[in-house]
Amino acid sequence: MKPILTAFTFGILALFFSAQLYAGDAAHTSEAMEHAGKAHAHGEDGHAKVLLKHAKKSLAHAKEARNEHAEAHKHMDEAIKHLEEAITHAEADHADVAAKHTQEAIIHMRESGH
Repeated sequence: MKPILTAFTFGILALFFSAQLYAGDAAHTSEAMEHAGKAHAHGEDGHAKVLLKHAKKSLAHAKEARNEHAEAHKHMDEAIKHLEEAITHAEADHADVAAKHTQEAIIHMRESGH
C-alpha cells in the first residue's frame, strides 16, 4: 500500500509543478504581448521614447517565454527579431516603422500557442 501512496503523491506533485511551469510561461507571453501592444500604440502616436521602453520590456519577457517553452521557440524567435528591430527604429526616432515591427511581434507571439 505504501508504494501506491508514494507513487500517487509524486504524481500529484509532478502535476502541480508542471502546472506552475506552464503558468509562468503563459505569464511571460502575456506580459510580452501587453508591452508590445503598448509599444505599438505609442508608435502610432509618434512616441518613440515610450515605444522604446515598452519594446524593451516586451523583448525581455519574450526571451523568457522562448526559453521556457521549446514548442513556441520559432515564433518567439521571430517576435524577438521584430522587437529588436522596433527598438532600433525607436532609438532612431522612427516610430511608424517601429510600430509595424511591434505589430509583427504580437502576431508571432499569438502564433506561439500560449
